[in-house]
Amino acid sequence: MVTTFTNPLGRHPLRIPPLDCPFPSEINPHVDEANQESFAWLLRTGMIEDARQLDVYRQAKFGWLTARAYPRVDRDMLRLLMDWCVWLFAFDDGFCESELLSRRTALIAQALPDMFRVLHDLDSGGELTNVFARTLRELKERIAVHAEPDQLDRWSTATKEYIFAQVWEAANRETQAVPTPEDYIFMRRRTGAMYPVYALIDIAGGYRLTPEEWHHPDIRELTEHANDLVVWDNDLFSYAKEREHDRARHNLVNVLITHRGYALQEALDEVAGMHDRAVERMVELRASVEKWGSQGVLDYTLGLEHWVRGHIEYSLNSARYIHAWPSNTYWPAMADRGRVEADRA
Repeated sequence: MVTTFTNPLGRHPLRIPPLDCPFPSEINPHVDEANQESFAWLLRTGMIEDARQLDVYRQAKFGWLTARAYPRVDRDMLRLLMDWCVWLFAFDDGFCESELLSRRTALIAQALPDMFRVLHDLDSGGELTNVFARTLRELKERIAVHAEPDQLDRWSTATKEYIFAQVWEAANRETQAVPTPEDYIFMRRRTGAMYPVYALIDIAGGYRLTPEEWHHPDIRELTEHANDLVVWDNDLFSYAKEREHDRARHNLVNVLITHRGYALQEALDEVAGMHDRAVERMVELRASVEKWGSQGVLDYTLGLEHWVRGHIEYSLNSARYIHAWPSNTYWPAMADRGRVEADRA
């Protein structure tokens, strides 16, 4: 790991490369009302109190990401899933990336016990001092209503791994280190919070993958590729925004610039190439799964595809990402539509 000073966006126009994505694009019809209710829930929890940041959340409409990722669940389940995704955004923005905490590994580590007690069923039900732990307890209780014990355990384990991975990120910030590509890809699968949301796909759909199905090599590889795709695509779209915070230290584009000597456009193109290769492999794995998988396995695979495509659609319609890039940045056709819709929001 080495210290970096991220390259500027440059004087020449940049091109956001197109991303191959043959997966279906859908959106849940309950998105509007569920998004309004989820934002009201965020206000009640007290996780985000800064007025400016709350306004950012209101305009970002994070519920639209959830609605694209889970387009076929009913209204009540969509609301629960939105609240969980909002918790993840709030934890990341208000806790992991706050100026006070994000650079102080010890402060983040000291907040772990309450959350781990909740996730390990060691919570006595008493007063929790950490607002994120209190809200996590509420969400776990709501998820447990719909989940079998092994499903809840998958979600709890994935969530614990995500929370603990934030200590790794904080340590990098504290030491001004940029992880190697190998370390970054490995840890990004944990810091990106995709395993905790993927663990909810079968719960939300009202079915259950058996332990044998969950641990089948095809399903593990599909899940890993779907994880990589969402976090890599996020790094691609959000690079300009993340340069404003921590110099994009934890961003694949910057990791490639720092350790492989790429120019910015070369790094953007390389991330897009990695994306296309992962999509190609997911298509191959779906063909394999169709030969042996149950309906639940096929539904889970579709759920992963919804997440990959839904994240792209949401990001290309998000002023949160698009407006951080220079105005002369070239976007592919899908992004041009996204820029117009973001301007109208």
